[in-house]
Order: sequence, then structure tokens, then C-alpha cells
Amino acid sequence: MSPHRKLQKKNTFEGLALLVTAATLIPWSVAIIQPLFKSIGPAASSTWRFAFGAAVLLLISRPNLRKWTKQQWITALIFGFVTAFMNQSFYQAIERIPLGSAVCIEFITGPFLVAALGKRTWNQFFLILLGAMGVVFLSHPGGGVTVTGAIFSVGAGIGWASYILASHRMGGQTLGFEGLAVSMTFSTIFCIPFAIKSSHIFLSHPYLMSRMLIISVMSIVLGFGAELLAFRRVKPSVAGVMMSLDPALAFMIGVILLAEQITPLDVLGLSLIVAAGVGVTYREARKELFEAE
Repeated sequence: MSPHRKLQKKNTFEGLALLVTAATLIPWSVAIIQPLFKSIGPAASSTWRFAFGAAVLLLISRPNLRKWTKQQWITALIFGFVTAFMNQSFYQAIERIPLGSAVCIEFITGPFLVAALGKRTWNQFFLILLGAMGVVFLSHPGGGVTVTGAIFSVGAGIGWASYILASHRMGGQTLGFEGLAVSMTFSTIFCIPFAIKSSHIFLSHPYLMSRMLIISVMSIVLGFGAELLAFRRVKPSVAGVMMSLDPALAFMIGVILLAEQITPLDVLGLSLIVAAGVGVTYREARKELFEAE
């Protein structure tokens, strides 16, 4: 085996481990943050999570901004915006529908659909249909999926697809976590209007602030940090097949930590979505992983 191919496989295993870590930490943090929605709402919760996460990342990375190029600033700005949009939409979704269902709809309308539409073949059409059937099963009566929640999940999915591309680009242009620190600062700035109304409640309760700090470290510092490191090791199309596991992990965390109910139709819908996600990106991922340059 050539050294190049060995490096590809090493990077792939590392990337998978990092993405699984992120896929566990981020929904776990969601389970912890949901009780704060009653106090300050989902939009403000997302904003303060960005603020605390950005502060920790800035302390850790201490970016030398004087050496930054115009292109790095533009990339950080774009990454900050799409991340803010994705998370604000997602938090609005999980206030209305179960966590697992929200991640499934987010995945199928984001990374999955972008990858599926890249090649117009009958196989791809079949996999799109398979994923759509999965969403239909998730939306069965009694499944807890509302129209408003589904719309917000679709918005989060569009943001997720953009986030993958922007994160891959950010990882290639910056070192360490400095790019993530600046991007999360931009995300905080974009979201500030959502937090002003409830800021007095949040800042006057140390319990809320300490809880938010834990959540921010779990999701922004460790979760997003792990994803950024993963995107430095694997290409977006390869990451797509790995992220097909995200809905399954989100469902498990929703059941275990949030006591969300899961029905046989939920399991069927989840299985179809995961299968479609793996299938739609497998060929391209295999080509990139095993073809020597």
C-alpha cells in the first residue's frame, strides 16, 4: 500500500472518530440546554451559547488577527453567519418537535439532499425517495412532528449543508482553533438582537450562566472543534457518509436523556434515512478514499 493511501485511511479513521465525538456531544448539550428555553427562550439560549463558546475559544487560541488576510476574514464571516442561521433554526425546531426527528429532517434536507442532487441517476432518485419516505414515517400522527417544527428543521438543514462546506474551507485556511474562535464571535454578533430582551434574566442568575458555560464548552469548543479538525482530514463528501450516523445518535440521546417516546414507525423512518444517507454518498466517498493521486 502506498504511503499516500495509508495517510488517507489514517485520516479517515481519525475523521470518523472526531465526527462521532461531535455527533454525541452536540445533541447531548441540546438535552442539557432545553430546560433554559423556559427561562430565556431558544433564540437567546443559542446566542449565549455562542457568546460563552467564543470567549473560551478566544482565550484558548489567542488569534494573531494582525496577520489575517482578507480572505480569512471573509471565510470567518461566512462561517459565522451560516452557523448562526443553522443553530437558531435548529433551536426553534427542537422547541417544537422531538430532538431525533429534528435532526433527521435537518439531515435529509441538508447534506443528504445536496449530495443526492449532485448526480442525476436512477439510483440517486431512488435514494432520495427512500429518505423522503423516512421523513413521512417520522411525521406519522402521534410522532410529535409539527409543520412549524419541520419548517425550522428544513432551515437548519440548509444551514447544515452550508456549514459543512464553510467549515471545510475554514479548516484549510486557519491553524488550530483561531478560525473557529473568530467565526463564533461573528455568530454571537449576528445573534445579539435575539438575546437583548432576556439578558437581565440570564445575567442575574448564576445558575443559568454556569449551566450555559458547560453547554458552550461541550458543543462549541469540543463539538464544533472536533468537526473542524475532522474536516481538515476528510473531504465534505466523505464526511457526508459519516454524518449519516447523526440522526441515529440524536434519537438515542433524545430517548435516554429527554425521555422522548419512540415508536416502531420512528425506528423505520430513522432506518430509511440513515440507509439513504449512507447510500447516497458511498460511491463518491469510496472513490476519494481509495483512489491514489
